[in-house]
Amino acid sequence: MADQYAIRPISADEYAAFRRVHDHSFNSGPAPAARWPRLRRQFEAERSLAAFDPALPAGLGLVGTTGVYSFQMAVPGAVFPVAGVTAVSVLPTHRRRGILRALMTRQIADIAARGEEPIAALWASETPLYGRYGYGRASSHAFFRFGRGEGALSALAPVSPELTLRLAEPGDAAADLAKVYDTVLSGQPGFFSRDDDWWERVLDDPAEERRGASPLRCTLATDGDGVRGYALYRSTPRWEEGTVLPDGVIDVWELVAADPAAGAALWRDLLSRDLVGEVTADLRPADDPLLYQLNDSRWARVRVVDNLWVRIIDLPGALARRAYSAPVDVVLEVADGLLPGNAGRWRLRSDGPGGTAECVRSDEAASIALDVRELGAAYLGGTRLATLAAAGLASELRPGAVNALSTAMSWDPAPWCPRIF
Repeated sequence: MADQYAIRPISADEYAAFRRVHDHSFNSGPAPAARWPRLRRQFEAERSLAAFDPALPAGLGLVGTTGVYSFQMAVPGAVFPVAGVTAVSVLPTHRRRGILRALMTRQIADIAARGEEPIAALWASETPLYGRYGYGRASSHAFFRFGRGEGALSALAPVSPELTLRLAEPGDAAADLAKVYDTVLSGQPGFFSRDDDWWERVLDDPAEERRGASPLRCTLATDGDGVRGYALYRSTPRWEEGTVLPDGVIDVWELVAADPAAGAALWRDLLSRDLVGEVTADLRPADDPLLYQLNDSRWARVRVVDNLWVRIIDLPGALARRAYSAPVDVVLEVADGLLPGNAGRWRLRSDGPGGTAECVRSDEAASIALDVRELGAAYLGGTRLATLAAAGLASELRPGAVNALSTAMSWDPAPWCPRIF
């Protein structure tokens, strides 16, 4: 049925219709008018795709969407161009007609034809959706919730006497925030580069969306050499009815630190604020160092869910451009139903840390057989290939090959993306 829907990039005057489909699909309201200039600047119309229903009246035919952000992302040992897939949606009236498959298939082919991005990455609105298009769950993030007094840090948590904390207006501190973020980026798989528009998006704070919370607030951890960490957060005043006991809420929007002591200082402050009954933090790394700095990590009430999903676009390019934690020499038998150029037998060799890697076609006997989806899941170093094999999602054809590749592809720190795109 999807063949009846024309698929093409949108023109400039179709952007409002594109947003309308997105809003209906995600059950959201229209973006505030003040946000539109930045949305339009960030939107890459030439990389958009939309599906059109010819049976609908002129101007109302747009029924499905997807887009791409062109940015640099950190992967193990490298930073290179990645296609940040976004705005994937189909109108509720047009579901189950093959429109999503047509959009995703065309988009993956377009990214491959562009020849600049070895992988694509996205956030999944629902986890069953994207595996069918070769995306694998490549990282996770955690949600924390602390009650009053439950977030005490251990005496072993680092303290840096030269560090001081100061409050700042988020917009005024944007340059300092960017310095910290960029310092962390190159060594943190999953971080993507932020230009001024991306920082505007992170700090976007329309009053009509606060729902009783304060404006976005900022605390900086600094020493004589500059800023070493920052926390962005909102607070909501709340008092227990009848007793008038303070029961405020702090919601940590983003906390990034260049070193352990700066991170500990920021958390120590936020978790001990007066008049606060609850501190929450979402989109935190699943292996957040905070969990090992706490006096009792159980009080974090950790919930872990999927974060980035990765799709290998250029298999030899992607595998050769990242680093490996150990030497490895394996032959992979890869299945890829959407990009035939990735399918077949590949020999991957790497010298290990600090060394080079190459991935070339091979006629040798395969060591491991797997789908491109599982390579995407393991690509950022956070999903162990051995775990996927234990789940029956990869087949070991030479004894020891799975553990060898799993060890080589694993990476520290684990991948983490702190912001949905």
